[in-house]
Amino acid sequence: MLMNSSEYVEVLCQVKQHIAKTRSRAASKANSELICMYWRIGALLNENDDWGSGFLESLSKDIRNSYPGIKGFSVRYLKYMKKFARECDAEKVHTVYALLSWSHIRALMDKVKNLDERLWYAQASVHNGWPLATLGHQMDLHAYERQAKKGKISNFSKTLPDPQSELMQQALKDPYVFDFITAEQGREERDNEQAMMDNLQSLLLELGTGFALVGRQYHLVVGEDDFYIDMLFYNIRLHCYVVVELKNQDFKPEFNGQLGFYVAAVDGELRDEADNHTIGLLLCKTKNNAVAEYSLRSMNAPIGISEYRLGDDLPEEYAKILPSAEDIMARI
Repeated sequence: MLMNSSEYVEVLCQVKQHIAKTRSRAASKANSELICMYWRIGALLNENDDWGSGFLESLSKDIRNSYPGIKGFSVRYLKYMKKFARECDAEKVHTVYALLSWSHIRALMDKVKNLDERLWYAQASVHNGWPLATLGHQMDLHAYERQAKKGKISNFSKTLPDPQSELMQQALKDPYVFDFITAEQGREERDNEQAMMDNLQSLLLELGTGFALVGRQYHLVVGEDDFYIDMLFYNIRLHCYVVVELKNQDFKPEFNGQLGFYVAAVDGELRDEADNHTIGLLLCKTKNNAVAEYSLRSMNAPIGISEYRLGDDLPEEYAKILPSAEDIMARI
């Protein structure tokens, strides 16, 4: 029968793909129009801001009377529209904010007062496809401050070509925040597996865009000797392997030698012609910036050095069960 033929199945798949893509584009366009409408309404309300507080109550009531069942025009939301129009120019609305949901925009207005910082989070949400919960998590962890922090230690500008060096420097954070809580004793095996997957997802989000885990305690054989890399990633944006070494102690210059060896070994054993040079990332409990900078001057391998933390302002009941660096590794 026709419906069982491979040609028919292929045509059906292509039709379904066209439908899905068109529906997605239509939904995206509808959302963009909605955000632009909210901005235009907010601008109109700001022009008539001298009508007093009763103006918004009357307007909200009359809108809902004119369009029964309509949502999103409460007094509270009208105030959001006014703030949106007051604090964002038309160009940024069309190029950035129209690509986000209204929930994203309200969360940004609630939590981020600095307009440059707010724009950074908005652009990161668009670029990385952050859902609302992830955006909230990144704001709670102060991702903007850590991403923009001066004094991030690396030799990427010396060891990597453009634009890879600039992209990696932008991706480098200091410190990294691993806010993972140890799994409770007695938890069912299925719950433990889910907790490990949640931890892995959080780790990849913290590292940044494009990271895919290749392996933990990744086994390399070099000249018949065995070596084990803490974590090996591949970054699909940078097109390169990223070796991550996690040290549960303060930075020491000799750590660079071990990491440099791992970077060279991955370049020699795993990298092919389509890959860029492997990058090393060393995460320590603390670091002396001057010592870290001197330790990199003679290194030919591209390496970044950052601190890591296990979360900020955790509840007291969690502080007693914070995982060590080894616990993080074991669960991932």
